[in-house]
Amino acid sequence: MGAALAEARRTDLLRVRDARDGAQGPTIVVDGQTLINFTSNDYLGLAADPRILAHVAEALPRHGFGSGAAALLSGRSSVHAELERRLAAFTGFPAGLIFSSGYLANLGTLPALAGRGDFIAHDRLNHASLIDAVLASAARHRRYAHGDVDNAAALLAKASAEARFVVTESVYSMDGDCVDLERLVLAARAHEATLYVDDAHGFGVTGVHGCGAASLLRRARCAQPLVLMLTFGKALGGLGAMVLADTEVIDHLVQRARTFVYDTALPPVCAVAALAALDIIVNDPMPRSRLDANIALFRRLAQRAGLPLLPSETPIQPIMIGAPARALELARRARTAGFYVRAIRPPTVPRGTARLRITLSAAHDPQSVADLVDVLAEAFAA
Repeated sequence: MGAALAEARRTDLLRVRDARDGAQGPTIVVDGQTLINFTSNDYLGLAADPRILAHVAEALPRHGFGSGAAALLSGRSSVHAELERRLAAFTGFPAGLIFSSGYLANLGTLPALAGRGDFIAHDRLNHASLIDAVLASAARHRRYAHGDVDNAAALLAKASAEARFVVTESVYSMDGDCVDLERLVLAARAHEATLYVDDAHGFGVTGVHGCGAASLLRRARCAQPLVLMLTFGKALGGLGAMVLADTEVIDHLVQRARTFVYDTALPPVCAVAALAALDIIVNDPMPRSRLDANIALFRRLAQRAGLPLLPSETPIQPIMIGAPARALELARRARTAGFYVRAIRPPTVPRGTARLRITLSAAHDPQSVADLVDVLAEAFAA
């Protein structure tokens, strides 16, 4: 243990924790310093939205805070049931099941669906929760080149298995790129495979009316086995996750998904917050419009300044650095100038690809976006 920590320090890979004072938002206070925050996944600025806070404040006296039990005991409330119905209807799936987090949703669902004798093809850059879920399933598995549908199809074609699965994210959390879901659906269908899509970073900000990957997937649902996971902790600004699928799949998860069966249910007020956030996504297009404008502004100014962007049109805008020490130094310079930007280093990303992961929000003022680009350009030139 000590040797591993020493090696992490020596190679500039040691992770450290900051503590924020106050609410999540475009401006935060860390160690007494007020900083403009470009690290949050609160893409629509809903984490502290007054409309959501009002719903939560009203619900607290009725529902309390803690759920008090697993969902299969007394932990599931009427608002959990309502949220499952509402999100299923919005995304066009027959049924849904709430988990306490996206990590637990992935870790419980894949091992409940796949096992020994099955085969999983999964993207090389998938999130750690998906990798852990694949390993926990005990199914045979192979990783395909990131976003390479032909490679995924070739692996499926060669696999002799009782059941086949393709596992992907819709929007990749470190690169910000989107996979070609339409082609992946066709590849999965051609090889009679179930497609599992983690839409944590897509739901609320991509697709028709913010519907995310479901905008593409639901058109093929009747002819193709599909499972969709979305979280409440990104665009919805809260906590929790849901898996959406056909009713038979959801009924199976209720029996077999260990992270659902044995986990304390999500606090009911978190379900209330997710319902209020869903209402905003459905009825108020302004947060998404502001987010889109901030993304376009950042990319235009960053390209003009010569910053090394990746081809992302999402709120996730990585700036590639390479060496961990250099990434840490640039993050430090940004912080000194009043901007909270974190360096992302291996093993979160592959070796040689340390970066600054800039995340944009509807809550950001355009001037703050422009000022950030100026600070980063000056830091790069130093």
